[in-house]
Amino acid sequence: MRLAVQPLLSAPDPLRQAEGLEAELRLSLASDIGLVEEAVNVITRHLEASFVDRHTVTFNLRVALSEALVNAILYGNSEDNAKGVSVRVLFGRHAIEMEVTDEGGGFDYRDLPDPTLPANRLRPAGRGLFLIRQLVDEVRFNDTGNSICMILRRA
Repeated sequence: MRLAVQPLLSAPDPLRQAEGLEAELRLSLASDIGLVEEAVNVITRHLEASFVDRHTVTFNLRVALSEALVNAILYGNSEDNAKGVSVRVLFGRHAIEMEVTDEGGGFDYRDLPDPTLPANRLRPAGRGLFLIRQLVDEVRFNDTGNSICMILRRA
């Protein structure tokens, strides 16, 4: 697992400036479920000191990032250790933007079954993205569907 924390070197766009995104953290890990907890702990430790709302970091961020990493490893990379997962986090005192990208072929994020429907409640999978959407303020995907961007703002 590789980790790098650095100040933003390029000028952020106006939205990022308005949200006070001041630093960037990057992490790369192999497609190994056993690395998820350590990766989340490393990122959380860096953000707890910077973000105003500690509860958001210690709960919302932790759960959403764990779900995104597990999805990337299990579904995106099919647990292929030759493929990696990258995490890019832009953060400041009032906002956090996390991007998790896998090396898989992606999926159609617009066509997911609703896990709250009775027919889907007992399915063993399908609740991760639903949970992420409940915990963060905004979710975006790239066109391929192999990268999720999750945004948290101060409560």
